Amino acid sequence: MKILIAIGVLRQREAGAAGVVFNHAEQLEKLGHQVDCWFFDDILPSPRWPARFRDLEFAFAVSSRIRRRPQEYDVVNLHAPWGCVYGLSRKWLPSAALPPYAFTMQGSEERFARAMKLEHQKGRTANFSWKNRAWHRLYHQSRYDLSVSTANYGAVANREGWILSELKHGHPPGRIWYVPNGVSEKFFRPREFADAAANRLLYVGTWLDRKGIYYLADAFTSLAARSPELHLTIAGCIIAEEQVKAFFPAEIQKRISVLPFLARDAMPSVYASHDIFVFPSLVEGMPLTLLEAMAGAMPVVTTNTCGMSDLIDNEMNGLLVPAADAAALHNAIDRLRNSPELRRTLGLRAQDSARRYTWDRIARQLEQVFQLAVDSRRQARSL
Repeated sequence: MKILIAIGVLRQREAGAAGVVFNHAEQLEKLGHQVDCWFFDDILPSPRWPARFRDLEFAFAVSSRIRRRPQEYDVVNLHAPWGCVYGLSRKWLPSAALPPYAFTMQGSEERFARAMKLEHQKGRTANFSWKNRAWHRLYHQSRYDLSVSTANYGAVANREGWILSELKHGHPPGRIWYVPNGVSEKFFRPREFADAAANRLLYVGTWLDRKGIYYLADAFTSLAARSPELHLTIAGCIIAEEQVKAFFPAEIQKRISVLPFLARDAMPSVYASHDIFVFPSLVEGMPLTLLEAMAGAMPVVTTNTCGMSDLIDNEMNGLLVPAADAAALHNAIDRLRNSPELRRTLGLRAQDSARRYTWDRIARQLEQVFQLAVDSRRQARSL
């Protein structure tokens, strides 16, 4: 197959969504397919529309390019919400020459809106007042809905988003598939588990309210008050060190290390040099960092919500706590810190679980979705 993958983010391998595309493309090419990838800066090096509408500008530009060369690809894989324009154009201006469209989506926008509404009520999100919620529903959610409803087939990276997409948009069974994210082989490393208390905590991710950062700050503050040897590393947060440390009391800020930017090749060593991975996110698609930590046999504490609960089975390969619950997060971390045997058991099981999510396996699942889309086009032409 000749496959196009398009996504409206910058061409940066270290970024989560772009990293997914790079890995999909590399593994599909190993399977013998020809893959082109279009990123935002490839299609719109000099965008003209206002910043808030640039996602839509990208969607229009991608649709226009595909329609100008309809025979170039066997299937187009447009990440939601950027497939909305192409999907609509095929409906309004149908052509048998146009390639079938399969969307990829990380998770549920409905879950995001619900989580952020609750956080706004607590004063723990800066940009989700009723005006922001209305804008999200009318603009952002509508583009996601159109991307899903107009596609021939689709792949969603967590089960909640997969099921919701099928039911909400009336797709028959077999049109939308659960295709999780993956992890690279380089993250699988042996780990030694010390018999002493674990004092090196690690959080990896952007420093955003939806990532549960307020609850991480609360939990670490309460733990640090009792354990002067405890240390927290915050990696890949994007923003400056002083902005991150401002979330913590001054007296414990020296026990926090902030690494705003890290190359992907540096990450296996970062996981290896810490004892416990803490990921308190309120809503995710399927976090690459969680898979990477699991591959490195790190014992994990994370939240029982979409994305994380697809990977972690509580008490089996990690610990799940309720989202937005600093006390539960505190208790789970403390329990792992003080139990070498539990860390060893959960860490080794996590690594074993991560073996099911290597990128080569994931690419074969995605290949199946694309092949179904191509086959459906052939069948339609033969009628």
